Amino acid sequence: MDGTRDTGWFTSSRSGATNNDCVEVRLTDAGTRVRDSKDRHGPALAFSPAAWSALLGTTRTAQQH
Repeated sequence: MDGTRDTGWFTSSRSGATNNDCVEVRLTDAGTRVRDSKDRHGPALAFSPAAWSALLGTTRTAQQH
């Protein structure tokens, strides 16, 4: 193993069988990608590690209010 992180695509922990708003996430050393689980061949959003951390921090703060 060369130490490169790549989780492959996985379903978000916030997605569920009864939820039609599902996303998939892929974590790598270069950043994070997010795509619609219903359109796996469609576009994906790409986030740098810093941008992904900021996004998660913002959403966690918003959930607390």
